[in-house]
Amino acid sequence: MNFDDRNRLLEVSFTGEHEMHQNMHYDPNSQPPVTMQPGVPGAQPWMQAPQVPIGCPPGLEYLTQVDQVLCHQIVELLQAFTGWESNNKYAIKNSMGQQIYYVFEETDCCMRMCCSNSREFTLHIVNNYNQEVMRVYRPLKVCAGCCWCAGCCDCCAQETQIEAPPGVVIGRVKQTGGMCNLNYEIQDVDGNAQLRIEGPCIMCRCCSDVEFPVYTMDGAARVGCVTKQWTGLVREAFTTADNFGISFPMDLDVKTKATLLGAMFLIDFMAFENQPKNNN
Repeated sequence: MNFDDRNRLLEVSFTGEHEMHQNMHYDPNSQPPVTMQPGVPGAQPWMQAPQVPIGCPPGLEYLTQVDQVLCHQIVELLQAFTGWESNNKYAIKNSMGQQIYYVFEETDCCMRMCCSNSREFTLHIVNNYNQEVMRVYRPLKVCAGCCWCAGCCDCCAQETQIEAPPGVVIGRVKQTGGMCNLNYEIQDVDGNAQLRIEGPCIMCRCCSDVEFPVYTMDGAARVGCVTKQWTGLVREAFTTADNFGISFPMDLDVKTKATLLGAMFLIDFMAFENQPKNNN
């Protein structure tokens, strides 16, 4: 399914957990804020919502106040002990540990088990008012992902589309070609390249962080980094739950910040989601 086909089918009815997040209208005065992560007792407190700057998509005002975000994937015990792939969930926090967003994946069971980390997915991102403010969509491309072929044609390149608010595209992330590394291009809504991400040639996942530096398109300046953080031997060995950090300039356009957040999720799925764990 391509982006155009998907956008025509975007209006769907969610049940269960999705019904709680389907309101796309962001109005901080309509209901009291949620101070703790929904459904998770004892979770970290949420960051208080700042004023919405002029021209900022509703819900992205949190990103205007930070130059670094941390992403913690929530460990699913069923997946850790059985290897049964479940929908991913994440907590997005600022450098003080205050939660900014809660993220949950929408993918059917057959897609998760058959396509693994190459699966099509939709990530719903909600704020502390329990309202969906951002959405990340990745189409299914069975033959895509090869570093060598990604630069040759669109069908060989993995990509994601970022919407804020849901239904309004603000940017895209597209895989580009490389010798043996995962490279990406950050694009605006019109497909114009804004930044590029260069992955390491050999991603050593043992006892160290893995960095994906963010550069200007001419490569003259490094402006940020997407870092997969080492989470410890036990967690790395028995779960696919990962921690990430993203750094960027404070004055970077908020839509570009949100697109970098979408790039982090694509990197997680492509590089770290399908590690050979739970097999024994």
